[in-house]
Order: sequence, then structure tokens, then C-alpha cells
Amino acid sequence: MRLLLFLSLLLAAPLAVAQEGAPSTHGMGEPALVPTARPALVEDELVTPRFRILYTHGSKGSALALAERIEAVRDSFQQVLGRDWQGRTEIRIGRDRQEYEALALPGGAPPKWAVALAYPAHNIILLDARSLLAPEGDITLRHELAHVALGQFAKDWPRWFQEGLAQHLAGERIVLTHYAALFRAVTQQKVLHFEDLSEGWPTMPSDVEVAYAQSADFVAYLAGQHGPGAMNELIEGMARGEPFPTAFGKAFHSSLGVEEDHWRGGLSTRFGWLPLTTSMQLVWLMAPGLCVVAYVRRRRQQAARLAEMSAEEAAEEAAIRVLAAEAAAQEGLPPPLPADSVPQWVEPPPPPPEEPREFLDEDSEHGPRPPKPTLH
Repeated sequence: MRLLLFLSLLLAAPLAVAQEGAPSTHGMGEPALVPTARPALVEDELVTPRFRILYTHGSKGSALALAERIEAVRDSFQQVLGRDWQGRTEIRIGRDRQEYEALALPGGAPPKWAVALAYPAHNIILLDARSLLAPEGDITLRHELAHVALGQFAKDWPRWFQEGLAQHLAGERIVLTHYAALFRAVTQQKVLHFEDLSEGWPTMPSDVEVAYAQSADFVAYLAGQHGPGAMNELIEGMARGEPFPTAFGKAFHSSLGVEEDHWRGGLSTRFGWLPLTTSMQLVWLMAPGLCVVAYVRRRRQQAARLAEMSAEEAAEEAAIRVLAAEAAAQEGLPPPLPADSVPQWVEPPPPPPEEPREFLDEDSEHGPRPPKPTLH
């Protein structure tokens, strides 16, 4: 019954994309590539070989910490992608939500649920300083930087590839919400087609979650099947101006449709009913509930044991009284009284004597005299 309840929660789980570190808004229209003045809110900037970090008065500490590690993050991207992009990437950091929105490019205001935003064509990243302090802060930064990298390498990336590669480069893994989304999509036969995810993104919240989850899983599948060299070749082809289907075919020696069919063929094995009932992931997911059940069961066992011990003690006391009564009958003595009874011939102890009190004369003008202290 507990397993069925858990599965029903998976099938009816609501969208949790906004709680997963707020995915970026790439695929939406970017502001026009026109020169813009530096926001008046910016106090100063930090410059590294490949980055310019603009910060406000309240976000200086976050900017200093970011400047110490941002070059290493870009180096790791270059190792995976096989190339670096040109120019110096600008990162704007605001102290809070108000400053974060004030630093946005004209015409490119971030959505209310986003804590980070990339403008790939502009080579600019917008960050809320508090997002860097969150547990997923490094993932958020790498996710947005991946969007900038793709935008600088080439144009016209399919939306699913942008989001999938960004999650892959950021080190994001399949979490409960992603697993639940793909489980629902597989069991309800609602897996989306990547052709439909090339230009736009779904509008239904449940479909949005499936789109993010399957994009990440498909890119991970391509990288695992063909290796990093094929990914690098795909990026090289797009950088040369080839259409994505052409660059994809040259890099993977296959078509997108064929690879998608192979990927779909393994979904039921990894996200269907059988893996859910046999995988270690289910064990870890059910571990908290099993701990609660074990605790309740242990408490019930302890209560039953205490009740059993009390019954044994009462039986022993009754047996002792029976033996004592039999022994008294053999000796011609009256039977012993119960331990909690008081014999009627026992007189109660006398009350303590009252101490004598002395009084003044009735005609005393000062009233009664206080009692004298007793000397021993």
C-alpha cells in the first residue's frame, strides 16, 4: 500500500521547476544588439582575463568571491567543449531582487521566478547575489555560462539542445522531480518530440517539467553513446554556419530521428514501472518513510512488552498470596491481608499536641501578646 501511495504521488506530482534553482529563460527573445550605458546602480567593476564583473555597493563581497574562481570554471568548459569563445563575458551582480532587475538589459527584464539570466548574444550574465550563496549557486552559474558559450559559438541552436547541454555542463543530475516527470511521461505515453521543442517551449506546467527533464537526459545519452569528440564536432559544425541537422548528422553519423528513437526505446527500462520497483533510487526515496514505520512499530513493541511485564508481576504477586494463604491455613493462622489493605484494629496515630498560647489581659491596650519563643 505504501508503494502504491508513493507511485500515485509521482503520477500526480505538481511542477517543481521553479523550486529547482530557477531555470534560465533562454529561447525567449533577447534585447536588440545596441550599445547600452552602464547602469547607474553599478558601483565599480572587477576585471579578469576573460570576465568583467559589475557589482553594486551591496554585492561587492559576492563579486570578489566570484572573481577568484570564475576563470577556473571557464577553463573546465573549454576542456569539455574543446574550444573557448571570444571576448570578455560581462557578469552583473545585484544584492537583492530589486537590484537584480535594475541591472537587466533594456527590453530583457527577467521573469519573476528566475534568479539568474543569460543574454547569450550579448555575452552578458545577470545574477542575484543571493543565488550564489545558495547550495545550488555553482550549478546556477555554470548553467548560465553554458548558455553564453553556445550563444557565442553559433546561432539557431534548438531550444532542447540549449537546455539539455546547459544542464549537462552544469553537472546537474536526475533528481526526484526529473525522475517523476519522466516516469509520468513514460507511463502515460506523453514523451515530447524534440522537433516540437526546437523553437518553442510548452505552455502547460507539467509539459515544461518533462521538456527540461528529457532534454537533459537526451543530451547525456548522446554524450554517453558517442563521446565528447562528437559533441565537439557538432559545435564546430554549427560554428561554421551549418544547419543543426547537418552538423548533427556529421558529428554523430546518424540523424536526429534515429537517435531519438533509440533513446525512446530505453526509456521504459529506466523510467518505467520495473526500474521503479527494483532500483536503489526507490530504496533511498522510501527510506524516510520506512524509518517512520520502523519507529512506530518499535514503540508498539515496547508498549506491548511493558504490558506483558506488568501482567507477569501481577501473576507472581497473586501466586505468592495464594501460597501464603495455604501456609497460614496449615498453621491455623488467619489468612494474610492484601498488601494494600489496613487492618481495622490498627489505631490511627494521635494528632500532634497544640502549643500553648499566652494572651494579655482583656483590658490590655495593645491587644494579644505574640507567643514567646520556646527555649530548648
